[in-house]
Amino acid sequence: MNFIKKTRFSFAFRLLPFAFLLFAFTSCDYSRKTTGWQYFDDMVESSAYETYTPNPNFADGKTMQPPVAGTIPRGMIPYPYQKTDEDRALAAQSLVNDVPLTEDNLARGKKQYGIYCAQCHGDKGDGQGQLYVRKKYTYPPASLLSEKMLANPEADIYHVITVGYGIMAAHGSMISPDDRWMISMYIKNELQK
Repeated sequence: MNFIKKTRFSFAFRLLPFAFLLFAFTSCDYSRKTTGWQYFDDMVESSAYETYTPNPNFADGKTMQPPVAGTIPRGMIPYPYQKTDEDRALAAQSLVNDVPLTEDNLARGKKQYGIYCAQCHGDKGDGQGQLYVRKKYTYPPASLLSEKMLANPEADIYHVITVGYGIMAAHGSMISPDDRWMISMYIKNELQK
């Protein structure tokens, strides 16, 4: 009986390379004109609706739906002030900068100022940015070195960056709240010295 088990094992062991070769030759397709077999159709052909395609699941027939009313995206803090003179004065009095005044934060503020502000307000904050100097922007940007701006607190600059002022567009959607504070700190502590 022991001899029979050994014989079966040795026979199966001898067939193993042939079985492997048979499997290898039958499982591989050497035709470069076909991608092979497709086992899971839902992995290749998406059953999801594309963004701008019609969708019968919604009453308006659109796939792309607006956010649910009253919801706030994760990571976004609603800004309670509008682009009015009254709200600008209120924001200047009530907003408090929680970002500490450090060399790293001033350096970050300088970098962000160079990205978002310098093309209009100039590297020195004098309103002589490249867009105005090269006549690409016909209306003169505000000088951040004027007496009015020197008297305004950081919170006023933060508010103006967030919602804009006059013809200046709002940058709140492009610049994070901390970066807006760092830009304000840079203007008050470096440019306006």
